[in-house]
Amino acid sequence: QVQLVESGGGLVQAGGSLRLSCAASGRILSIIDMAWYRQAPGKQRELVAGLDSAGSTNYADSVKGRFTISRDNAKNTLYLQMNSLKPEDTAVYYCNGLIRDRSGRALRYWGQGTQVTVSS
Repeated sequence: QVQLVESGGGLVQAGGSLRLSCAASGRILSIIDMAWYRQAPGKQRELVAGLDSAGSTNYADSVKGRFTISRDNAKNTLYLQMNSLKPEDTAVYYCNGLIRDRSGRALRYWGQGTQVTVSS
């Protein structure tokens, strides 16, 4: 069993910053890739930023230059540093990971989500 738990969401004014964390725990053998998604009310869930096992990153055009994804491999923790936040960044942010467990299975897991609200 593998769990992903996000933290760090909250209410911030436009132009402010937040850092989200996603801690992976359980019977983890290796983490293949991880990403942050978000879902705003009435909209589909969208990819915000991804980080693969080689360290390559990709970002949604709407967050390029403002958000940075990173990972602490020793802690099995994924981060999303969000700067220059805008009201349109308001959403529930979800952590996603393709993780191989100790039985050798590689499955994709989701966290429970953390709310980010940006006021104008």
